[in-house]
Order: sequence, then structure tokens, then C-alpha cells
Amino acid sequence: MSNANSACALSTVTAQPALTAGASGELPIFDEPDALLELARDAGMLVLLDAQIGREKYQSVVGSLASLRRFAASVGNRPRECDPA
Repeated sequence: MSNANSACALSTVTAQPALTAGASGELPIFDEPDALLELARDAGMLVLLDAQIGREKYQSVVGSLASLRRFAASVGNRPRECDPA
């Protein structure tokens, strides 16, 4: 991954919670907790519901290093707003 792509990925991850849709109209994965958790499950990670207070859910994600690599690869393969169309 080049430095430009690293900066793009980092800016996507550290962006404010109120991200807006990109040119394609698709929201970044980080605005969709259920989609992010689904990617973790698909990578072989275990998603646990630790507690729920009202509407707020507190969840943990655990898994092996291999599943973390699969998760990182699946997130890295998603198109980002700053990627050329």
C-alpha cells in the first residue's frame, strides 16, 4: 500500500462519526455498525453482545490473528471515497 493510500485509509478510519455519502451515494463502512460487524463475522471473528442499555449496545469482537488479517483485507478491499472512480 502506498503512502497516499495509507493516508486515505487512515483519514477514512479517523473521520468524524457524521460522515456523508460519497459520490456513489454509499455510506462508508464505518457509519454502518451492523455492516462492519458482519464483515468481522464473515472473517471468522466472534461478535459478542456484552450489554445493552436502552438502545445502546456494547459489543466485543474477538478472533485469531488469521481472522484479523481476513477482516483487514475485506475492509481494505472496499472502495473508499478518495479512490479514483
